[in-house]
Amino acid sequence: MVAPPRAGQPRQVDLRRAISAAYYGLFHCCLTAAADEFVGVTQHATNRYALVYRSIDHKTLKELCVEAKKQTPPAKYAPYFPTGGFGPNLQAFATAAIELQEKRHLADYNPQPRFRTSDAKLAISTARSAVQRFRAASEEHRKAFLTLLVCPPR
Repeated sequence: MVAPPRAGQPRQVDLRRAISAAYYGLFHCCLTAAADEFVGVTQHATNRYALVYRSIDHKTLKELCVEAKKQTPPAKYAPYFPTGGFGPNLQAFATAAIELQEKRHLADYNPQPRFRTSDAKLAISTARSAVQRFRAASEEHRKAFLTLLVCPPR
């Protein structure tokens, strides 16, 4: 049996968990989109789907997001970038992903910061907005982003 929430201010552990979960919601949105793109939306129960889903790590997502924010990509990304860059939707998504990953690291690994309810609400709002921006990006831009996420250039 789970104890009912206590009255008053949320506990730090609950605020930290909310901030972490906000990032993970965004992260798993990417994993699902990539596996859906490369294996198929009807293939969730297959080993191939799981393989693609699990092939993406946090570092790869962050590195791609850093590059996706740029109008002009570095040479190793240039052949795979959409003409003119990823556009405002994916650039906003990339900015949010980087920000939320940094907040998750603070919430999960640094005992010093004290979080407020407003910090957790902002993280959740940022994640929701980022997922909406990801979905609103053009199909061409999303496919290019997901391809680079699954197959980062060397």
